[in-house]
Amino acid sequence: MPTAPTVESSAPLGDSSAPLIDSFGRVHDSLRISVTDRCNIRCFYCMPETDVHFVDRREILDFEEIERFARIAVSLGIRKLRITGGEPLVRRDLPVLIRRLAAIPGVDDLALTTNGVLLPSLAEPLYEAGLRRLNVHIDTLDRARFQQITRRDDLDKVLAGLALAKRIGFTKIKLNAVAVKNLVEPDIVPLARYARENDFEVRYIEFMPLDAQNLWDRGKVLLADQIIETLSREIAPLTPVPDPDPRAPASEYEFADGGRVGFIASVSRPFCLNCNRVRLTADGKLRYCLFAIAEDDVKSLMRTGAPDSAIAALVRHNIGGKWIGHEINSAKFVAPPRPMYSIGG
Repeated sequence: MPTAPTVESSAPLGDSSAPLIDSFGRVHDSLRISVTDRCNIRCFYCMPETDVHFVDRREILDFEEIERFARIAVSLGIRKLRITGGEPLVRRDLPVLIRRLAAIPGVDDLALTTNGVLLPSLAEPLYEAGLRRLNVHIDTLDRARFQQITRRDDLDKVLAGLALAKRIGFTKIKLNAVAVKNLVEPDIVPLARYARENDFEVRYIEFMPLDAQNLWDRGKVLLADQIIETLSREIAPLTPVPDPDPRAPASEYEFADGGRVGFIASVSRPFCLNCNRVRLTADGKLRYCLFAIAEDDVKSLMRTGAPDSAIAALVRHNIGGKWIGHEINSAKFVAPPRPMYSIGG
């Protein structure tokens, strides 16, 4: 398991000539920051319904620590920040953090991933704080199936939050839908139509082995190719978007009559060789992959008085040791010891 380096990186803090590059030549400019491991719904593919074990609140990074780490990361070449959880909107005073992160020079893109339940009360404060991009998790428009998946009856709140976010002026609102076989097939087309009608972009995410109850197996994955076939038949033919961003996690397609849809096919089409992301967990651990077994302890450095240069060295050390990929489709794959809600989406 990687440990904190004992000497500072040879690349000075903020040296733009020394990008965050791993041993496979992948340049990293995207940081995902989890602000909490807590959540107000209980999706079966992420969390158990009861007896969920959360990190002690004293172990969660405070806003000053998050802002400090983000500033250091941006000085090293990070340009994109995404706030995640758990459910980030349950973190008290989140708009305060958003405002502070949006003000960091060098941040070109700031986004947030949410289940949308609290958007009716927080969309406006978040927008006023400087947030403009949202990814909202919604697997179905059917109330009964929403309750089956999330174990909560909150679909109306999510839809109201999306309508409000659109009205306020959020741009590039994306919908994230986990594709579980023999469950969400009836939702594929209605969700795409809803997105097209509202100028949203839906992204279907293949079910990944990140649940807390070890429910995953490959036979439960509704594959991207199957969804593409369904949408092409039921709505309009789909073709790949020309000149796509090779480092984007989603493969984007265009409908023949307009509008886009994306597919995060981590199982059937792993995109590891183009990965540009690094993750900070709510309890201050740095991870070079969602599926990483190893992680580095940023929080301990911060809370023992380490200078920015030592934290920068740890970031370079973590990314420098990044593996080639998660190997979901091989016998070598080992599920991470943390569930999804503990890692950060």
